[in-house]
Amino acid sequence: MAEHASYEIIRGYGVPREDVFAAWTTPERFARWFGPRFTAAPVDRIVLDARPGGVWRVTLTAEEGFEVTFDGVYREVVPPDRLVFATGDPDDPVSVVTVELADDGGGTAMTFREYGVNAGEESRRGWMEFFDRLDEHLTG
Repeated sequence: MAEHASYEIIRGYGVPREDVFAAWTTPERFARWFGPRFTAAPVDRIVLDARPGGVWRVTLTAEEGFEVTFDGVYREVVPPDRLVFATGDPDDPVSVVTVELADDGGGTAMTFREYGVNAGEESRRGWMEFFDRLDEHLTG
């Protein structure tokens, strides 16, 4: 049986939380930041049905035919404050992610938590790169 782990990442963004929430829930915006830098997330390969029970799915592509799909189900969607989603099988998820957004001056404080069998250091480092890209998207 795989062991569950968890971690938390707190990031600040210099835009209102509505903008950060939209970057998480709008396919055209999500495509600009989700995934490692060597990948692309074609917008026509993204589904973000951001409602409780709705499906999320993104296929990342790269050179030489590389392709990987991530998916799961939203558990909670409270615009523009909170998203909770599972990855993998809804009945036996690989992990559960919670994203909380709070006003921070003129910007947003994002608290990201992941709990599950793949919530280790490699996952944390991956998300840190994604959040660097998110910052570039939000401020670019």
